[in-house]
Amino acid sequence: MISATSQYALRALVYIAGLPDGTTVLSRDLAGATQVPPNYLSKVLLTLRNAGLLQSTRGAGGGYRLNKPADHIYLIDVVELFEGSKAKPTCLLNNRRCSDETPCNAHRVWKELSMVYTGFLVTTTLAALAGETNS
Repeated sequence: MISATSQYALRALVYIAGLPDGTTVLSRDLAGATQVPPNYLSKVLLTLRNAGLLQSTRGAGGGYRLNKPADHIYLIDVVELFEGSKAKPTCLLNNRRCSDETPCNAHRVWKELSMVYTGFLVTTTLAALAGETNS
């Protein structure tokens, strides 16, 4: 349901969230650890930094780290950066008149699924995922 770019961003952020506090990671090391193409990752990291989710430091001991605690960064914060309004699904069949009052054939099931998906994004933090991947 999300683009490769959003997946790459989440992979990188979850990896960084799993590092000990104050630890930075170089872009090339992050690319290797998350299996994200380095050039693509550089663009993703720039977007994340510009959005205030990451902090970057140049030079010896430099690299990337979270700009705020992982338990204050929700998945929706990341996905909306890359997906925009598409982060929250609308009608599966792209029916502009689809609503609870005039539903398309997929409306009921799709609405339930999209509510679960959106609920996951708005309630899940990077900390929760970093904890799951490091256990």
